[in-house]
Amino acid sequence: MTTEFGWWSRDEDGKRFQVRAQIFGDDIAWSRKQGHHQPWKPYGPPTAEDWEILLGEAARRVPRRLISPAQFETIRRQRPQ
Repeated sequence: MTTEFGWWSRDEDGKRFQVRAQIFGDDIAWSRKQGHHQPWKPYGPPTAEDWEILLGEAARRVPRRLISPAQFETIRRQRPQ
């Protein structure tokens, strides 16, 4: 089962874009979309801020049992040091 996280961010020009992280097992697929009718494009490498947002979103889902603690640990281990 794929777990999906999404949020809005800004590029260096100040334009908003949507970031999506899809997690399937141990794989994380990062993608971004600039406009409503635009296709999703690969995004990477994710910034430290992107990882903080992803881990924060995942941590909020654990108490509500939307993801398991094991899934959260898998996401946390994927973060580069």
